[in-house]
This record gives sequence, C-alpha cells and structure tokens, in this order.
Amino acid sequence: MQLVIISGKGGTGKTTIAASFAYLSENSIKCDCDVDASNLHIVLGGEDIKSEAYIGAKVAHVDGDKCTLCRACEDMCRYDAIKDGVVDELKCEGCAACTVVCDYDAIKMKDEVTGDTIITKTSKGILSRAQMIVGAEGSGKLVTDVRKNALSYGSKDDMYILDGTPGVGCAVMASVTGCDIALIIVEPSQSGLNDFKRVLSVVEFFEIKPLVCINKYDINEEVTKDISAYCEAKNIDLIGKIPFDTTVEKSINELKPIVLYENSMAAKEIKNIWKKLNDYTK
Repeated sequence: MQLVIISGKGGTGKTTIAASFAYLSENSIKCDCDVDASNLHIVLGGEDIKSEAYIGAKVAHVDGDKCTLCRACEDMCRYDAIKDGVVDELKCEGCAACTVVCDYDAIKMKDEVTGDTIITKTSKGILSRAQMIVGAEGSGKLVTDVRKNALSYGSKDDMYILDGTPGVGCAVMASVTGCDIALIIVEPSQSGLNDFKRVLSVVEFFEIKPLVCINKYDINEEVTKDISAYCEAKNIDLIGKIPFDTTVEKSINELKPIVLYENSMAAKEIKNIWKKLNDYTK
C-alpha cells in the first residue's frame, strides 16, 4: 500500500502532516519525494546508511584540440549555451543538437551529477530521500529513483508513506504514479481551492483514490464550506479538518512531529485522520 501526501502548492502543512504519519507508523517505509526541498529527515532524525551520486542530466563538453571554432554549434544552440568553443553549463539543456552539427567530432555529451540519493535509518524505520543540487533539473526522474530505493527495502505488501511534491509539475506526477491513495492537503483560501482542483485533476488522471484534509480550516470557514461542498459534489471523502494551532510553530522550531504534543488540537485531529486512513489501507 502506497499513500502519498500532496498539495496544490507549498506551505499548506503537507510535510507537517506527512512527518506525523511517518512517526505514527513505525513499521512503514518512508519516502521524501519533495527532492527540491527535502526536509522529512530533519524532523525524523536518524543516521544516513547509504548515499549515491545521482546522474540526472547530460552536458555538452568541447574538446579544444579538435574544435576549429567554426561556430556551427554556436549557431545551432537555441539556448545560447556555447560561445567561442566554451560551454556554459548553466545554460546547456543537454539536447545534444550541437553534437549533430559538429563536423569535427569535437563535442561529447557527458554525465552530470545533479544530486545524491540517500537512505536514512530513523528510529521509526527506513527513509528514502534525496539531496538535489540547487538549480539542477530532472527532479521528476530523481523522485522515481527515490521511490525505487524505498521499494528495495520492503515488499509490495508493506506500507509506504510518501511525502509528495507540491504543485502539479513532473515531480508531482512521479510522486503519485502507482500510488494507491493520495491524501490532498488543502488550505481554506480561494487560491487554495483552485490549487486543490488542479492537483486533483492530476490524481484523477492517474486513477488514484483521492482523500482530502483541510488544514487550518477555522481561519476561513466560508471557504472551508466551499471545499466541503466541492468534495461532496465530486464524491470525494473529506476525512479531516485540522484547526489552526500555534503549537505547530513550536513543533517546527523544535524539529519534532506535532503528534508528540499531547495538548495540541492539531495533533489530536491528525491522529484521528491517521486512524481513518488505516481503514482505507486494510
């Protein structure tokens, strides 16, 4: 069973909730698919037991001994990544068009390390994650590798909890593909409702069962009603409404899952949501 927690945008509380589920499910395998801003390991702690460089792209390299400065590659490159026989690696998209027009075999495509895949052993089980180099591309492919690494530590019958990527881009698609349930975290604002509809369309396209949780529902109860009505009209289960709780800020500052704070109203609701989720995963 693979459960992915996603949101239509960043900052909705997705990782706070994912970290709580990861803490509550000691026997599950955790997976941080938010490779552009991986932070689940900061909350769960643990020790890195495996790390591998990730080859996520290719970059053109010019052999100065063979290059005649004919500038055919320069004219071909639509990204302006080559000038005077020198490649600007930040601009190069790895399309390899320059290698096609070079009559002197002076340009080769070489692998580029864009990050690291990491396995962390936490007190609550294995966590598969990645550290992506700032500005690097290919996050979707990296998410796929992170998920493959997680699967290698369990079987298809195990419980996998995925902290997904926010938004609707390639990394989101890589996060949700093949999952059984997608818990969508929504914030009660007009933009939050619109973002929810967008990410829901992705979940529906991949034929994954959607469930919905409204975070900080009481800061705008009118929009909360709109979200609830939309879920009812779409026949989507709204399984939780988490109240605004200043203890969440304290838990973030102290790098602890919110469910460790017994007097937290948010923690109580998250625990209730987790119990409901267990009914769906049986």
